[in-house]
Amino acid sequence: MDYRKLADVSSLALTLPVAIAVGLFLGWFLDKWLHTAPWMLCIWTLLGVASGLISLIRGIRKYDKDPDI
Repeated sequence: MDYRKLADVSSLALTLPVAIAVGLFLGWFLDKWLHTAPWMLCIWTLLGVASGLISLIRGIRKYDKDPDI
């Protein structure tokens, strides 16, 4: 068993929540700075969700081709 691959695959579980959290934080910060509430929060949260899903799908596809995990 290759523990490096196992660690990479298990880190996929954090991909989506971290991307959403970063989008939320950036949106909140920009809203406070630019006084545009809640627009930046909504936009950056959606961008975080999209980014997280894209990263998650790419990671799953990468390790879906390699069954020796």
